[in-house]
Amino acid sequence: MRQGFNIGYFFKEGFLSVFSHGLMSFAAVCMIVACLIIMGSFSLLAMNVDKNLKQLEDENEFLAYIDESYTEYEINKLSEQVRALDNVASVKFIAKEEAKAVYLEGHEGDGLYANIPDDVFRDRLSIHVVDLSRFTETVEAVKALPGVAGHRAEGELAEGFVAVRNAVTAVAWVLIAILAAVSLFIIANTIRLATFARREEIAIMKMCGATDGFIRGPFVVEGLILGLMGAVVAFVIQWAVYAAVCRAFVNSGAVTLFHLMEFREIWGRVLSVFLLSGAGIGAVGSGFAIRRFLQV
Repeated sequence: MRQGFNIGYFFKEGFLSVFSHGLMSFAAVCMIVACLIIMGSFSLLAMNVDKNLKQLEDENEFLAYIDESYTEYEINKLSEQVRALDNVASVKFIAKEEAKAVYLEGHEGDGLYANIPDDVFRDRLSIHVVDLSRFTETVEAVKALPGVAGHRAEGELAEGFVAVRNAVTAVAWVLIAILAAVSLFIIANTIRLATFARREEIAIMKMCGATDGFIRGPFVVEGLILGLMGAVVAFVIQWAVYAAVCRAFVNSGAVTLFHLMEFREIWGRVLSVFLLSGAGIGAVGSGFAIRRFLQV
C-alpha cells in the first residue's frame, strides 16, 4: 500500500513540476524531438539502403533501358544482339506498361503509388547472366550496343549502397551523441530548477528520514514525462516527414532506381525506439540533476 501511495505521489509531483517550469520543459522537449527526428531519419535511410542492398545481392540480373525512338522491329533485333553476347543466360523484353503494373503490384493497397505517371517507366530488357564474376564485363558489353539508352546494373549499385550505408551510420551516431548530450544537459537544468526551488523542502524531508529514492522519485518521473512527450511529438513529425519524402520520391521518378519501405511496415519499431530513447534520456538527465541536492 505504501508503495502504491508513493507512485501516485511521484506522478502527481512530477506532472506539477513539468508545467510549473514551462519554458525549460518546452526547451527540453524540443531538444529531445530534434535528437529523435535526426536519429530516426538516419535510421530510416539506413534501413532503406539495407533493404535495397539485400535485394541487389539476391539477384543476378540487370536492366537495359531501350531508346524510346526504337520500333518493335528494332527492339527485337536489339534483343537478339544481347542474347548472342557471351555470359548472357536469358533476355526478356518488358514494356513500360508491364513494368508499371509489376511495380504497383508490389505496392498493392498503398495509395501513395497509385498515380505514378506512365512516363516514369521505360521499355527495358531484363538480362540474366550466367557467371556473376563476369557481371561488370557483361554490363559493359550490353552498354556498348546501339539502342541501349541506359541501364540499371544492380551489382554496380551494391557497392555504392554499402558506402552510403556506412557513411549514414557514422554521421548518425555522431549527431545522435551530440544531440543526446545537449538534451541531457537541458533536461538536467530543467530538473535542477525544480530541485533548487524545493531545496529547503528536500532538506526537511531528509532530516525527517525520507529516503533518497522517495525524494528522487518525482524528479525522475518529471524527466520521464519530458522524454515521453518528446518521443510522441517526434514520432508524429517523423511519420509526416517520411510520408512527404515518399511522395516527393515517387513524383521525381526515382522509384525505378530505389525502393522506399512503407512506414506502416516499420512504425512499430520506430515508435518503440523513440519511446525507449526518450524515456532513457529523461530518466538519466533527471538522475544527474537531483544527485547533488541529495547531499544534505
